Amino acid sequence: MAWLIESQWLHIFAPLQTRLMDVMVANHALKSAPDRDVVIVDIDERSLAEMSPSVGRWPWPRSMHAELIEAIERQQPRAIVFDILFSDLDKTRPQDDAYFFEAISATNNTYFPMLVLDDNRQAARIPLAQYGKSLGIVPGPHADPHAGVTLLLPLIPMVETGRLGAHNAINDSDGVLRGYPVYHEKSGWRIPSLPARVAQGLGHALPDAAWITLNWHGRALSHARVSYADVYADLQRKQPQRPTNEFTGKIVIIGATANGLHDVRATPIDGFYPGVEILATAIDNLKNGDSLRPVPDWIPAAIGFLLLWSIYAGFLRFRYVIRIGLALAVVTLLSLLASYMALSWRYVLPLLAPVAFAWLYYVIAALMEYLSERKARERAVQTFGRFLDPRVVKSLVERGETTQSLSGKSCDISVLFSDIRGFTTLSEASTPEEVVKLLNGYFTLQAGAVFGQEGTLDKYIGDAIMAFWGAPEHQPDHATRAVAAALDMSERLEKFREQAGPLGSELEIGIGVHSGPAVVGFIGSENRQDYTAIGDTVNLASRIEGHTKGICRVLVSEETKNRCEQQADSPYEFVDRGSFQVKGRVQPVRLFEPREKS
Repeated sequence: MAWLIESQWLHIFAPLQTRLMDVMVANHALKSAPDRDVVIVDIDERSLAEMSPSVGRWPWPRSMHAELIEAIERQQPRAIVFDILFSDLDKTRPQDDAYFFEAISATNNTYFPMLVLDDNRQAARIPLAQYGKSLGIVPGPHADPHAGVTLLLPLIPMVETGRLGAHNAINDSDGVLRGYPVYHEKSGWRIPSLPARVAQGLGHALPDAAWITLNWHGRALSHARVSYADVYADLQRKQPQRPTNEFTGKIVIIGATANGLHDVRATPIDGFYPGVEILATAIDNLKNGDSLRPVPDWIPAAIGFLLLWSIYAGFLRFRYVIRIGLALAVVTLLSLLASYMALSWRYVLPLLAPVAFAWLYYVIAALMEYLSERKARERAVQTFGRFLDPRVVKSLVERGETTQSLSGKSCDISVLFSDIRGFTTLSEASTPEEVVKLLNGYFTLQAGAVFGQEGTLDKYIGDAIMAFWGAPEHQPDHATRAVAAALDMSERLEKFREQAGPLGSELEIGIGVHSGPAVVGFIGSENRQDYTAIGDTVNLASRIEGHTKGICRVLVSEETKNRCEQQADSPYEFVDRGSFQVKGRVQPVRLFEPREKS
């Protein structure tokens, strides 16, 4: 929707697209040579300076142009085109005008410019039904028979040749000239431009379009040029020195590049491009049929939609922001290259707007993805923070782990169960508020022992604690960590009893540890899930904790003992406390009391 609004109405990226295309066109022009059959007789600065002493300042006597026409015509050029508007008689030298008109009437291939004016006064308009045919103005199928147009015409003898064309060089809205009219449409009548009139007179087919985008060739002043002063000086010699076939078969344009005559325009090639060169380029394009053609509007639109859809699909399926950005960067470079290469086939392919919209959509989608990812991370931190050490939480979040990725995995872990002895009696002898305060302080202290060994605090079951190691992060020394946490919990209990007052002075606990396989993950209903471990290993750890009463505070299984001893430089030794019959097991379970090595 945004792309349609931009392409049809807003045109926000149009100025940037235009500037980019100007750069491409200018670079492409450097690799393109102008038609050598289009030659400019140049009224340049040197001509004005050298001829001033003999003929005076510009405008020169028209007899000079008559001599030039006669000399060029003897070489049989294809056409002689004036880029000079002769709209007024030279009242001080009427004989020069007569000579000029005589030279013109002797030719059938001279062309002259006229101007289409925006004067809406009825009295200034020329009735097209009456005079249009003699001026080369063609009625279209819906031409208004009563239409008129305001023209600045050359002198009558030039009008009578019928070889006229409008020479209105029209800038774009930003003041840069990029194209040239083939004809001007006025009330259904077509007024041919001077380049179109020349090309048509020479038998070249014209495009159907009313406007062409100029295909520039080379830098400014790239068309073949000879100085007016040099040509005219050679005419005055008894023995001419210039080639006698210099203009044979050429289209000769007589115009000025002298800065003092102020006939310059801003173009994509140069900010000061001579008007006669623009005329030469337009004639060159129509003669060779190589003007630039805009591609149909649906092509950039289709590319834009394809880019937007590709980005949408990429985020929907993969969500790799950086990879999608890199891919879009590559597509951007390829699009710019395609736009430039299209000029070689004489097509204008504007792809900046589609690419710009693709980048805009990418930035918005990437921002939304970032915010979504941030929310997911916050949820993960909140979820994992309830039962994991903050360092472990950070590692999991950085890896992008989620509740889905941590569901139902078989892991090798060590499980710890801790229970308070005589808690029922303690509860009966105390108020509920005192019991809750005591448990909160106790659990906070013991959670520190679990997190200190980077363990997972599974849950609080009444007055009991369940924790495990080896998941969600793999820990090769999970048995040693579990034993270390158990002994730390024992030491913390002693400190807690000293600080808890009379209510906690008799507090006692039992801790059981077992190592083995278990299923670990988020387990529960759709509305509530907990990260926990289930399996025989968990059950046996709970049973071992139950056998600590009357023996010692901490007991571990033989499996846990063996795993600790497999660790190099294990800091613990184990005292055999015998074998015990455990509920759910046929074979007795051998239990050990861990101690730090002295």
